[in-house]
Amino acid sequence: MERKIVHIDMDAFFASVEQRDNPDLLGKPVIVGGRPQSRGVVAACSYEARVFGIHSAMPSVRAAKLCPDAVFLKPRFEAYREASKQIHVVFKRYASAIEPLSLDEAYLDVSEAAHELGSATEVARRIKQEILAETNLTASAGVSYNKFLAKIASDLDKPDGLAVITPAAAEAFIETLEIRKFHGVGKVTEKKMHKLGIFTGLDLKNLSLVQLQTHFGRIGEYYYNIARGIDNRAVSRSRKSKSIGSETTFVDNVLDKKLIWQTLLKLAEGVVASLDKRNYAARTITIKARYSDFELITRSKTPSTLLVSLDDFKEWMPELLKRTEVGSRPIRLIGVTAHNIVDRQVQEDNLMPSEEAPQLGLF
Repeated sequence: MERKIVHIDMDAFFASVEQRDNPDLLGKPVIVGGRPQSRGVVAACSYEARVFGIHSAMPSVRAAKLCPDAVFLKPRFEAYREASKQIHVVFKRYASAIEPLSLDEAYLDVSEAAHELGSATEVARRIKQEILAETNLTASAGVSYNKFLAKIASDLDKPDGLAVITPAAAEAFIETLEIRKFHGVGKVTEKKMHKLGIFTGLDLKNLSLVQLQTHFGRIGEYYYNIARGIDNRAVSRSRKSKSIGSETTFVDNVLDKKLIWQTLLKLAEGVVASLDKRNYAARTITIKARYSDFELITRSKTPSTLLVSLDDFKEWMPELLKRTEVGSRPIRLIGVTAHNIVDRQVQEDNLMPSEEAPQLGLF
């Protein structure tokens, strides 16, 4: 039986729950996260807020400047978890396997249900309808024969979308896909690929496995396969939750930013080496520091692409450091940890949306 995978991504989930529970917020720019006067960041925002250029992980102060009329709300995680439970009840009616990525996102293997109902497209349509009826929340769905493409498809027609990428359409679709939209291609890797003349999926496909491994190491095989629409990962019911970290305590309290950064880089090198040895990648990076008065703080980031190389860590550590008082308050300890670890061959695909939402056939 041919695999049929659906990726469900709830639309502006946290903000949508807030608007659902408080109708006065409907149509208003809603921001869930830190207060505008704080050092907090945007955890989620409604589509009305996104019009102003606001996005998750943006400092709340910046968001308030972009949209002075925005309504800022503290997260209500119990409400979001309850809504997520209701959504998963719907999933269980149709999926033989469910792989949750977060409260508002999951892969579903609907191969059996698709056989019974005629197509995976029909299954996805019913799931969306039942989620709306039972939670008053909208979801976007992507349908394809593997997780990589299902994930892409769910972003093609947001919000409240349903997009399908069939096996027959996959090759042409991937060839025209901008390289920045491939999972695992962050800003640093994108620049490297551009220097190699790789701008689209077709450019990537034109490189041999040996060439990709030469330039990108082990992850080169992933790029080679994905450029050809090959992704044999199963929808996994259980997910790894591991961490690999390294820290050091200074002999004397330290204020020197240069020394702190050099130390953090050295620690990150060790973490990356451990990840590479096990063929792992991480979803989340955390830095921690203990100030001279023994106060311990942590700052974390979960980027849209997985953390694989030292360049990936170097891309996000400065941002995390800026969210601390490191350099202005003396510290006695610094550390970096990779969280939410997965095998590199089972990476999730998290790509930017396309402007158009082609319905590439019934599947």
